[in-house]
Amino acid sequence: MKDHIIQVDKNLCIGCGLCSGDCPVNNIIIKEKKAVIKNQDCIKCGHCEAICPKAAITLTGFSEKTMEITEESTLNPKDLLMALKTRRTIRKFKDKKVPLEIIQQIIEAGRITPSAKNAQNVSYIVLGEDKGKYEEVAVKFFRKIQGFAKLWMKDAREVTIDDNFFFKKAPVAIMVVTKDKVSGSLAAGNMALMAESYGLGVLYSGFFTSVANYSRKLRRILNLKHGDNVVTTLVIGYPNVKYRRTTKKEEAMVRYL
Repeated sequence: MKDHIIQVDKNLCIGCGLCSGDCPVNNIIIKEKKAVIKNQDCIKCGHCEAICPKAAITLTGFSEKTMEITEESTLNPKDLLMALKTRRTIRKFKDKKVPLEIIQQIIEAGRITPSAKNAQNVSYIVLGEDKGKYEEVAVKFFRKIQGFAKLWMKDAREVTIDDNFFFKKAPVAIMVVTKDKVSGSLAAGNMALMAESYGLGVLYSGFFTSVANYSRKLRRILNLKHGDNVVTTLVIGYPNVKYRRTTKKEEAMVRYL
């Protein structure tokens, strides 16, 4: 992450205390009716910049500018719940490319996802037209270990590993990489929702993710560094299957205390 400095414009600051009250690490005080930053060693979450009514606080070092929020952006609860209920894991894809602009929007959904301590340490590897060479390495690795996997993984016993086992002939796969599994998982969830909003289908390829974390050869050609953990791999494309009804789920296990 680049160096970022929190700056307070004393001419604009009115000492309202909103920034101080909203700072999650108590890094701002009000002194002589002006906001004062205690030190620059904070998580740089940007709450202070976002909440200031006079735009008196600025975080430097970012390539993008903040956007003024003129209207609250809310989702329709019924539409959102229905979209979640009708989600299905897709394993059959059309022979149709996903435009680069949409791929970038999917990654954008991951980028803006909140991360633990605002670490912003999630990165992405897009496997496009050349993804076959990575799948080939993964297939060879998985075929070798399948015999051992059958001993402890029930699902592996009936699995047939063909040449398209991991990506199902989808046009693109996006790997979510981070040392922080929680942040990576949250980003992946938002990315999947964004993909589905464009009419795309998504498969969470847990098998490819496992191979990417354990195969030295695959990690080498993917240029994964020591400590880089692949949280998930989103296989994305236009669905070549249509589901006509929702599926049943067990009741939620909830305890109200």
